[in-house]
Amino acid sequence: MAKQISDLKLGILGGGQLGRMLIQEAINYNITTLILDPDPDAPCKHIANYFECGSITDFDTVYNFGKKADIITIEIEKVNIEALDQLEKEGKQVYPQARVIRLIQDKGVQKQFFKENDIPTAPFQIVNTKEDIRKSNFSFPYILKQRKDGYDGKGVLKINNIADIEHAFDAPCLIEELIDFEKEIAVIVSRNPKGEVKTFPMVEMEFNSEANLVEFLISPSTYPEAIQQKAEEIAIHIASCLNITGLLAVEMFITKNGQILVNELAPRPHNSGHHTIEGNYVSQFEQHLRSIFNLPLGDTRAVNNAVMINLLGEKGHTGVAKYAGLEKVMALEGAYVHLYGKKYTKPFRKMGHITVVDQNRESAIEKANYIKNTLKVIS
Repeated sequence: MAKQISDLKLGILGGGQLGRMLIQEAINYNITTLILDPDPDAPCKHIANYFECGSITDFDTVYNFGKKADIITIEIEKVNIEALDQLEKEGKQVYPQARVIRLIQDKGVQKQFFKENDIPTAPFQIVNTKEDIRKSNFSFPYILKQRKDGYDGKGVLKINNIADIEHAFDAPCLIEELIDFEKEIAVIVSRNPKGEVKTFPMVEMEFNSEANLVEFLISPSTYPEAIQQKAEEIAIHIASCLNITGLLAVEMFITKNGQILVNELAPRPHNSGHHTIEGNYVSQFEQHLRSIFNLPLGDTRAVNNAVMINLLGEKGHTGVAKYAGLEKVMALEGAYVHLYGKKYTKPFRKMGHITVVDQNRESAIEKANYIKNTLKVIS
């Protein structure tokens, strides 16, 4: 008799908020969860069945941790790929596959993949040093991205003129045309080893320009059906080209003339899918588990209008976190609070999120704005 889902141990590399929400869903299926994270106070520490404090980039640590699990997944891309390769060779199921993580770890390789597979993306050039940047014939202004280790707006610079190159990264980078986009959107696609594929409805994102982080996420989108369908087709095409198992978040731009360009990929649960916990029939976290355990994929339809607000640490506040205005937010109808179990706050640190679910889209946005102005993470 084949092993049941509850007989298998799930190893997760990374113990932050994504791992925490994945465990909260795994509990419903009696899945045993093992976490590896370098932070002794990681958000997952107290809810995982097994927690190990250790480096997720060290070969031996990742390899020995992986041997304890049946299926291994990630909540962050910056992990030791060689260890995952070795575990795959020894018969462990690693989802997303090591080769997929390797491709996504390097934004230059990711861009080449887009080019080779006819995936629409902004024009780019790969550079290795500051001198290469100076020699580039790209027109100003443009975006400069470090090829590796950038996340949440880190490792990204806008280069307005030749003088700005002085402050550029002296490391392998990507020069990218600055897109005058109308809206940033995202589609999350899930795929299991049987090749079954489902997409979550396209969402629209509003950014905090200072932190370069998503501030609001609105679901479902009100763009014309043709644009939404095109975005979903692009996401499915990418997942198929990668032959990925698990979730893939595809971040895209809609340009002023209605063109869709792919910005970046994340092969895991993603900030652009947090609203699905209350806003959709299946959440992105449950869908990721269904995908990697090779189970039937869930119903991704939106139940209602949902707006997700990232709860970030306030500027000028570093220390033990306090949540000012929490009771006022909890008094709102349709507001769902998710705190991430992080003891300490610092400016722009992701401390939680709130999802507002409402039959009326404008009412949901209005409540989200109230929450943004009311709930503050201070020290």
